[in-house]
Formats: sequence, structure tokens, C-alpha cells
Amino acid sequence: MSQQCMQALVSGRVQGVYFRQSTLQQAQALGLRGWVRNLSDGRVEVWYEGDEQALQHLSRWLEQGPAQPQVHELELHRQPVQGFVDFQLLR
Repeated sequence: MSQQCMQALVSGRVQGVYFRQSTLQQAQALGLRGWVRNLSDGRVEVWYEGDEQALQHLSRWLEQGPAQPQVHELELHRQPVQGFVDFQLLR
């Protein structure tokens, strides 16, 4: 199966509400590789790669997020495959 890579920028109330930790758990459950981090402008950035079906699943999940956060906007950008080994929570 061919690997795909996606970059997501999530805007809203997504910092300080366990959004990164929830994203990490979701990505790992889907077998995706990449990372998630907070940006200084209040958004969360996520890079994730794997098979297309898993990418679509995480993309849909990011539109809603877990219970507490409020996602206002989700930007998705296709990227070249990076060759990530696992999924990490970056500081």
C-alpha cells in the first residue's frame, strides 16, 4: 500500500486541553507515524503519514477533536512522504 503524508493546522481552543495527547493516541491507534506540536500562534500542527484510509480517518477526527477542545478551522496540506518512524508529541 502506498504511503501518503499530510500536514494539518488546527485552529480554535486547542492548546491546554489535551489536544496533542488525544491526537497522539488517535494516530497511534491508526498506525500512523509523524508528530504533533503546539505553535506559538495558538494553533496545533500535525504531520502524519501512513495509508490513505488512516490519513482520512485522522483528518476527519481532527475536524472535531476530543471532547474539550473547540476546533474552529482545519487546514490540510498534502506533503511528500517524510519517512517518520513513529508518532511523537513534540514540545
